[in-house]
Amino acid sequence: MNHLQDLWRYGQSVWLEYIRRSLISSGELKRHVEEDGLRGVTSNPAIFEKAMTGSEDYRARLEELQKRGNLSPIQIYEELAVPDIQDAADVLRPVYEESKAHDGYISLECSPYNARNTQATLDEARRLFKWVARPNVMIKVPATDEGIPAIEQLISEGININVTLLFALEYYERVAQAYINGIEKLVKNGGDPSKVASVASFFISRIDSLVDKQLAAKPGHEGLMGKTAIANAKVTYHRFKEIFCSQRWKALDAKGAQRQRLLWASTGTKNPKYSDVLYVEELIGPETVNTMPPATMDAFRDHGKPRASLEEDVEGAFETMDQLKKAGIDMKAVTDQLQADGVKLFAEAFDQLLNSLDTRCKTGIKPKLTGQSYKLPKEADAAVQKTIADWAGAGKVHRLWAHDATVWTGKDEAQWLGWLGITDEQEANVEQLTALAKDVQQGGFDHALLLGMGGSSLCPEVLSLTFGRQKGFPELHVLDSTDPSQIRAIEKKIEIDKTIFIVASKSGSTLEPNIFKQYFFDRAKCDGSRFIAITDPGSKMQQVAERDRFRKVFFGQPSIGGRYSALSNFGIVPAAVMGLDVKKFLDRTQEMVCACGSCVAADKNPASC
Repeated sequence: MNHLQDLWRYGQSVWLEYIRRSLISSGELKRHVEEDGLRGVTSNPAIFEKAMTGSEDYRARLEELQKRGNLSPIQIYEELAVPDIQDAADVLRPVYEESKAHDGYISLECSPYNARNTQATLDEARRLFKWVARPNVMIKVPATDEGIPAIEQLISEGININVTLLFALEYYERVAQAYINGIEKLVKNGGDPSKVASVASFFISRIDSLVDKQLAAKPGHEGLMGKTAIANAKVTYHRFKEIFCSQRWKALDAKGAQRQRLLWASTGTKNPKYSDVLYVEELIGPETVNTMPPATMDAFRDHGKPRASLEEDVEGAFETMDQLKKAGIDMKAVTDQLQADGVKLFAEAFDQLLNSLDTRCKTGIKPKLTGQSYKLPKEADAAVQKTIADWAGAGKVHRLWAHDATVWTGKDEAQWLGWLGITDEQEANVEQLTALAKDVQQGGFDHALLLGMGGSSLCPEVLSLTFGRQKGFPELHVLDSTDPSQIRAIEKKIEIDKTIFIVASKSGSTLEPNIFKQYFFDRAKCDGSRFIAITDPGSKMQQVAERDRFRKVFFGQPSIGGRYSALSNFGIVPAAVMGLDVKKFLDRTQEMVCACGSCVAADKNPASC
């Protein structure tokens, strides 16, 4: 006897909390549908991480994507995950059709990094729903304060939503209200509510894990242990029935709208003292879903005892909640903590997944720089810790390295992040820089004068002041002022005939460097062999340099702004000219790049600390 199939007789759908490619390709998922009465599947980053790193299913495709070299770990993950979601949706499509869009869904989670960002959640949910392009996909959105408005809007657009991270009755009521609001908007705009489905995923076992720990510290209340999660769920189910029996809902029901079912999540038993099917047997009732991990499905199939348990002793459930309050258990604090922890755990799982896909995290090289120590006043330290927590929860380290403009304003910032990869590029071209250093050294120059303004001159000035003159190389001077007295002062420090001039202008159209160039070009008797240009490709300065036969033209990166250009040619070319060991300089810089990389957690990352 397969006890899983019996659950459908009580009005409950069984969904599987698990996915991997071989589950689909081997036909196992189809067998679950046919033999277990499986009616849906849920996924999350933690499940995908185990699938992608714990099997050979993805190796060939992963290597292919990594070789392309132009994809971030987030993009690689999506390229691997979305086909699985599409294939699972196709296997479940007959269930979807037979149930008239009530069941047969596969869930795909929005990035946990967006859990506290309404607009980012909206953008990603729309993008993923469109990409999967299956009517039986649900996009998972957390029931955070920022997620709930997104849920309402997405439902109004006809996007199926699996609401996650629900622990509290208060938040469930808000989610149900958001769903109804969304359906009303959909109907008002002429949409078909019968084609839109949603589940509210109410987490179970984590509640007992936390409350039991608190009860253990309160002698005399041991009898309440292991009862909180089920009582909390029963009280919530009672409220579900009230909400979806209201006159307001009946008006939508008449138009074919589907109720937003409660889904019991986190139903694997964590306490070995409890039955391994506790959170299935005690939560069976009409219009609910139980999403089970494989081990729980196997256990219930083998020895589960189905009964209509969800509506048993509802008064006792309310009494249990009252007893918890009298015992000093603050359920609001409990559920708030669980939601915050859930957001954090999901983000950490996503970190782990992305690190497993990032070739830079598999080099085995440990950062030589592991952070920095600091001691701050209490108030300032609290602010710093809050910011670090925000960086961790929002995945800003990974998003930064993925050139995600939403770390800032979501506008054009992604076009200005070339500095993130500039060290690798410079190390690949280090021979050109060492050749330049040798050429300048053999040229017999006593002075080097950089002509630039703003960001183009900042790094060379720091290098000059920090390292001074290097033996056998010209002394580096920087002119970044059009004040005549400053120009005269600089001119007195150099011998024109023994000076190599570096004209640094990113756009090539900035007035001041052009004036500097022409003034000293005339003073140098129009000898272009004593001039080097650093400018972006295709600029007016490139044309001038080629026309006047400059000794050399080095190009900057159009995607690097002037004040971020220290490691580009605007900083490294002057470093080579003044005789610094640019290879050593870049190698040491690479140590910091490694320490600040996407593989390093925010609380250990010098960039975020």
